[in-house]
Amino acid sequence: MSTPSYAKDQPAGFTNRIERVAIVGAGGKIGKPITDALVAAGKHTVTVLTREDSQNELPSGVNVARVNYENEESVIAALRGQQFLIIVMAATAPPGSQEKLIAAAAKAGVPWVMPSAYGSDIYNESLGKDTMLGPGIKSSIKAVEDGGVSSWIALTCGTWFEFSLAMGPWWFGIDFANKKVEQCDDGNTLINTSTWEQCGRAIASLLSLKELPDDEEDKSPSISRWRNRALTISSFQISQRDILDSVNRVKGLTDADWQIQREPSKVRYQRGLDLLKSGNRLGFALALYARIFYPDGGANHEATQALDNEILGLPKEDLDEATRRAIGMVDTGFNQLGDYAAKYPIESNSS
Repeated sequence: MSTPSYAKDQPAGFTNRIERVAIVGAGGKIGKPITDALVAAGKHTVTVLTREDSQNELPSGVNVARVNYENEESVIAALRGQQFLIIVMAATAPPGSQEKLIAAAAKAGVPWVMPSAYGSDIYNESLGKDTMLGPGIKSSIKAVEDGGVSSWIALTCGTWFEFSLAMGPWWFGIDFANKKVEQCDDGNTLINTSTWEQCGRAIASLLSLKELPDDEEDKSPSISRWRNRALTISSFQISQRDILDSVNRVKGLTDADWQIQREPSKVRYQRGLDLLKSGNRLGFALALYARIFYPDGGANHEATQALDNEILGLPKEDLDEATRRAIGMVDTGFNQLGDYAAKYPIESNSS
């Protein structure tokens, strides 16, 4: 795939900006903030792809393309003329789902694709393998490259902060209902984590840049700067200890109000794998989050890569405000587990 490097090399009519953006997964928890940020930027025509029979509430201000994902021609038709495709897909989506979308994007001539690769550092193969996120991410990137048409940009943002805090002890380790805290090792391992809003701002800011440098002398940032690379951001570089401190400040509590337990991260990780092998899918979350809190700091991508926050003009966020939002989600019944947690409880082996 050969792509001219500068806007001056483009044919007549080239506008050097992204005007048409398509997104898959706009009705989801992360897809909605991304879509809202794009609409708020007011610089793009945003088209949301959704199933023909979907009842999901979609963000306002978008075009809706109802497709049959089992019919490639339906997807190709919806993507034809789009300049940038954003895919937001759960890690539990059926194998091959994302690759089918990417193949359709290539056939529709979409020049840019952001695959669903948000939760993991694409450059840390060991972490990707252990969290079980890596193979799917590598497969999606390979699908873009094999298509020979599109370039990819992967958003590396770490875990999603509000979601991870609100979901309960198997994630960041805080059980609000039972006033329990489960920490890995000493609770001081640093990771990078991002809010949904920061992810949305990052993508909207990226797509507001010019697509290519004007010429050889143009050193201002352009989308092509991240061609076939990661766009790396973070809201917070924090530990489980920092998270609990923030929760205590927001709720007016102290450590004395919690039953705090600690478990070796490697023991917790293996416990998650064993649960997953037994058919309990909650083991995936337990293993994934235990692994990111390994003391090797593998989920602290800020320690090994330069963040793109400043280039994108992202704000410095307030940790306690983000914690307050997550607690508000808990207080209003946020729980994606439904009856699953009751059916497959995870017994704590902490000491």
